[in-house]
Amino acid sequence: MSEQELSTVYRAYIDCLSRQDWSNLGDFVHDDAIHNGRRLGLSGYREMLERDFYEIPDLHFDIRLLTCEQSMVASRLAFHCSPKGRFLDLPVNGRKVSFSENVFYAFRDGKIAEVWSVIDKAAIEAQLAGQAD
Repeated sequence: MSEQELSTVYRAYIDCLSRQDWSNLGDFVHDDAIHNGRRLGLSGYREMLERDFYEIPDLHFDIRLLTCEQSMVASRLAFHCSPKGRFLDLPVNGRKVSFSENVFYAFRDGKIAEVWSVIDKAAIEAQLAGQAD
């Protein structure tokens, strides 16, 4: 895929996530997808995302940076949301927090085959420390 095609597919994937359009997730995610070294497959990947939306009902993906090259995508996503309980083992408990995720995707056959993701947990910790009860 060209860099422009990767960008278009990735933006459509992010839109699919934000709409929770799980029936079309397979258009973007490979059947044997791997996330942070764990083979989840499409069904496990979907379960992970459904759990994220259950735990964070106001979850929305906001692309802040996007770079595409050959079969790779690098993105910085921004989030402003209110996880219901513990998030990343932190007691967020419904408070509004803002954080970023740096994520890299390897595409195969036009779909996401592998994902490496790191969430800025320190940003959440700093916000929670400033919001102490």
